Amino acid sequence: MALENIILEHEKGIATIFINRPEKLNALNKATIQELHETLELIDNNPDVRMIIITGSGEKAFVAGADIAEFAHFSAEEGAQLAAKGQHLLFDFIENMKTPVIAAINGFALGGGLELAMACHFRIASDNAKMGLPETSLGVIPGYGGTQRLPQIVGKGRAMEMIMTAGMIDAETAKIYGLVNHVVPQADLFATYMTIANRIMKNSPVAIAKAIEAVNANYISGVNGFDVEIKNFGDCFATEDFKEGTTAFLGKRKAEFKGK
Repeated sequence: MALENIILEHEKGIATIFINRPEKLNALNKATIQELHETLELIDNNPDVRMIIITGSGEKAFVAGADIAEFAHFSAEEGAQLAAKGQHLLFDFIENMKTPVIAAINGFALGGGLELAMACHFRIASDNAKMGLPETSLGVIPGYGGTQRLPQIVGKGRAMEMIMTAGMIDAETAKIYGLVNHVVPQADLFATYMTIANRIMKNSPVAIAKAIEAVNANYISGVNGFDVEIKNFGDCFATEDFKEGTTAFLGKRKAEFKGK
């Protein structure tokens, strides 16, 4: 698969995706969303990939928003279709992937960029990062899940303020809000996410996938997350990873999980 807007690197179980449109501060366009979807779908089904990192190329931007030129003249119907397709192809898709996905926010994460980061399972930011949802300043609202995920992460009041003011917050404020887990100097961002990724990869891929599904269930209307947890907990007992994990624990050795 030829990639024009992203760069994919894979080493020792970790796939790193760099969104690579530096002339547009890595803004998301339809082609980039499609490339991301196809790439993520491919690596989510690759047993050799245990972790996924999404970041931006360069030192200025993670993703500085959506490519406004693509939809500035859309009708209401076209706008709704744009949001629906984008959510299905990328944002909802990432949230429900079985492989853990970390957003490494290395600069501006605005609009669709912040929505992309919020769809990931958690976020790490460099100290120069700026985050916000500026859509209301353009006469529109966040359309890639921002009005739903931001309140889930930071609470309704803070989300309302961020959306209505269309302003940016810095990385330290984002950490206080719970929007990002860690803030580090930009020079340390790579080492930080690699350290966390390697810690995650020591654990059972099957159990992690089941945990992701159970956590997400709490946010699905009409689904009882406790019931999903109970089922997934039980399912784990039938896996090779469970047998390996418990045997290793009782034998006082490190487990070697195979994701089965």
